[in-house]
Amino acid sequence: MSLDVLIFGGAGLISLLAFVTLILVPAIGSFGRAWEKVAAAALSLIVLIALAAIGVAAGVTIVYYWDDISTIFA
Repeated sequence: MSLDVLIFGGAGLISLLAFVTLILVPAIGSFGRAWEKVAAAALSLIVLIALAAIGVAAGVTIVYYWDDISTIFA
């Protein structure tokens, strides 16, 4: 494996660990009933997926229009 794969894989793992620790565990711990915990976990994962999709869309847009964007700062 290349160094890039290790760096991005490590960053993804750290991000996932931060999400679980800072978002998912408190969301699940805030409720008492099992169905409430499942709903909180599901909604948290939906928000994670939505934010990841927004990030990917922004990244793809920047890469696609980079020639135009780079002329702004030149």
